[in-house]
Amino acid sequence: MDKIHILNLAFDNVNMDEASLRVAKALESKTKLKIATVNAEIAYLCEKDATALATIGAFDMVVCDGVGVLYASKIVGTPLKERVAGIELGERIISDIAASGHKLFLLGAAPGVAEDAAKKLCEKYTSLNICGTHDGYFKDDAHVIEQINNSGADVVFVCLGAPKQENWISANCDKLCASVFIGLGGSLDIYAGNSKRAPAFFCRFGLEWLYRLICQPWRIKRMMALPKYILRVIFRGKNINR
Repeated sequence: MDKIHILNLAFDNVNMDEASLRVAKALESKTKLKIATVNAEIAYLCEKDATALATIGAFDMVVCDGVGVLYASKIVGTPLKERVAGIELGERIISDIAASGHKLFLLGAAPGVAEDAAKKLCEKYTSLNICGTHDGYFKDDAHVIEQINNSGADVVFVCLGAPKQENWISANCDKLCASVFIGLGGSLDIYAGNSKRAPAFFCRFGLEWLYRLICQPWRIKRMMALPKYILRVIFRGKNINR
């Protein structure tokens, strides 16, 4: 699989179909597949935090989950095929496993959110098997691991926010019987209907960050990572890739 290096992080150069095919192959062969969905904010974190870079860089598949990363790939002269948004990849996986009969476990968000997400998803995908849920407010990993293993899950959505979710996947995937693990941030709130995705216009033109900023102005400090990341790519990216 082709890799595109942007600064110090390697992204898998895949489109949505190719990413979902890798998930299907991992489920068929029952091999471990750790997926990180990385936007500019997370990519910039990896530039500042060597531990985050080492953890996320070791994942089996790192996909471009943001227009900032897509622009950055063009700046360094090796464009990624497309943005593979985590929320959309998650729903593609849900659709696929609803058809294949594999089981899904939802981990993360506030108490009650994963259960609400499970209910909404099962209403939409009537053959979907969500075999368990657990909120993200836990201190005992062993209890959660036991619950996931007892559920017979094949896929685990870990929605704890970055880099906590990637750290958790990295530390615990070998203790779990499931095959596929993907960090999906705030996706459970969207699946549950508690939060809304940006309208189609914003998504089409890569302006979801602007919509989030309009709705949640307190995020401005976090969103400063986007211009900082792009500037770092402009001044350092091309040198690193050569």
